[in-house]
This record gives sequence, C-alpha cells and structure tokens, in this order.
Amino acid sequence: MRKTTSRSVPFLATAAFVSALLVVSCLPKPPAESGDLTITLYGFSVMKESLEKAVFPGFTAQWKQLHGQTVQFQSSFAGSETVTNQILQGAPAEVAILSIERDAQRLQKGGFVTSDWHQLPGRGIVNKTPFVIIVRQGNPKGIKDFSDLAKPGIRLIHPDPVSSGGAQWSILAIYGSELQKSKKESSEPDKGRALQTLRAIWKNVISTPGSAREARTTFELGNGDALITYELEGLLMKEAKAAIEVVTPQSTIFSEHPAVVIDKNVTAAKRAVIDAFMAYLWSDEAQQAFVKYHFYSSTNDTFNQANTAFGHIEMPFTIEYFGGWDKAYPEVIEQIFRDQVQKK
Repeated sequence: MRKTTSRSVPFLATAAFVSALLVVSCLPKPPAESGDLTITLYGFSVMKESLEKAVFPGFTAQWKQLHGQTVQFQSSFAGSETVTNQILQGAPAEVAILSIERDAQRLQKGGFVTSDWHQLPGRGIVNKTPFVIIVRQGNPKGIKDFSDLAKPGIRLIHPDPVSSGGAQWSILAIYGSELQKSKKESSEPDKGRALQTLRAIWKNVISTPGSAREARTTFELGNGDALITYELEGLLMKEAKAAIEVVTPQSTIFSEHPAVVIDKNVTAAKRAVIDAFMAYLWSDEAQQAFVKYHFYSSTNDTFNQANTAFGHIEMPFTIEYFGGWDKAYPEVIEQIFRDQVQKK
C-alpha cells in the first residue's frame, strides 16, 4: 500500500485543508422524522456508537417523560481537528465532544464557545480511554509494546496528526511511554531515547488516515501489521469477531475528552434542552453507557470496574504529565514530532 503521510504539508497549514473538509457529505443528515426539538452534535470519530446507541436514546426518553417533548439528534463524526475546523467554518453544531482540549480552546478563541466547560463535572471531561496497539490474530510480529513498532519491517497504520486528535494522543503515548520506562530503569527520563523511538516508529507508518475510525477501517481492510488507537476501538473490533488482538503497552496515556456547548449557535429557545443534555452526559446513566461501549467513566471508578475487558496498564499517565495541552502541543507535537520527526 502506498505510504500517505503528511510530511510534505506544513503541519499547521490548515487553510486549504479546512476548505476541502467542508463538503456536503461531512455534514449531518436531517432526522427521518420531525420532532419537537433537535440537538445538533459534532463529535470525534469514535464517539459514534456510544452516543447513537445509548446516550441519545437515554436522554430522549428522559426528556420525553419529564417534558412531553420529543428530542431528536443530528450528529456528525470525524477527526477532532476536522470537527473543530468545520465548526469554525460555520457548521451548525450546538454541542461538540472533542478528542483533545486544545480543540475546545480553539473554539473558545474563535468566539464559538463562551461558557467555561471547566465548570462542568470532571472539569468538562466526559470520558477517557487509554491508547493501545491492535495487531493481527496470533500477534505474528511479536509486538508487546510501543518500542516493538520501531523494528524494521513493521507496517504501521496511524491516523494523521493534522486532522485527528487521536493521532496527537498516540504521539504523546509513544513519547511519554519511553520517558516513563527510562525513568523507571535509570531514575531519569531519557528524552533522547524517546525521540529515537518515535522517529523509528514513524518511519514504519505506511498510511495516515484522517481519523482514528478511518485508521481502524484501513486496518480492517487488511493493511498493515499494527494500529495504534483508543482501547475502545480494539474492544469493539473484538466484539465484532475481528481477527485481532489488543496489546496493552507497559506505559501509555489516557486520552481525556471534553464536551462543550457551541454557545454561538444555541438560541435562547433551545438553551434549556442543551443545558439539560450537557448535564445528562455526566449522569450515572450516561457514564455507565460510556463504560458499556468501552470508554472509562470520568466520574465513578466503580463503573469502570464493571468492564472486565479493560486491559491492565502498569504505568498509566495523563496529559498532566506534560503540563497540560498548553505545553504538550508546542513542546511535543510541534517541537519534537513536527520539527524533529515528521520533517526528517
């Protein structure tokens, strides 16, 4: 398969990219039936199942019982950067669930989000999930950790960091994992080792689809030996009887996903139902629904214990290991990945 990376395109040159994104096919389809109220939600790609199969129906039933009104949802899913770019260009989202907080910050800076999502439960983080490696059944390449992906001959599928928040989490997972392991071995994190591993792994990337879900599809079509993605993707694939195995790295990052109201697009008449839906996202019912679809709850660890499919991570870490997104993006995604890995 031809390698399709973004090395020849400047990492932040999104103007032309954004215009290409805003095609009609990316926009949500209107509901089949007209209801009393409609909420338009844009989400990063792997939110689709949990929202459409559990969270949306749960809220619709609750609102109907309390208010006698029918709520319907229009939804659109893509890479988190893509979703954010669409909203900045005028897409009619009223709620967004994003892969990375940096995208929420971009919407805030653009004047689309005026309320403070940090005042919501969990500082606005609606759910989370660790990053893992998906391999072919039987693990023929003997992949046990991120560092094994650096071996010669490994063909890796990895989403595009320009369009996918999951891709940026993956980069942080690889780099941070090596920092964590080297510190355990010698008491000091080895940045040189982490950079070398990231470079070697990136050389083995054969395809960079636009989102984590597109990367999964590429892998399911038989391309590549391994895929780095959200744990829930691997667990959903196993439920679908895919011939794969989920490899849990010794150390990996938990991605944390903010939900925000696109205040600029919310009318006064719909504010009450939008606020009610936002509150519902952190209800026990919704949090347990997320766990059922293999996200970790952001509010109650007891809910997480009910999902026995979750893998054991010896040394987990979060974005706070890098000082939050305000430091992680410029210092790791730009200065390390873009400037020292992608451009080499």
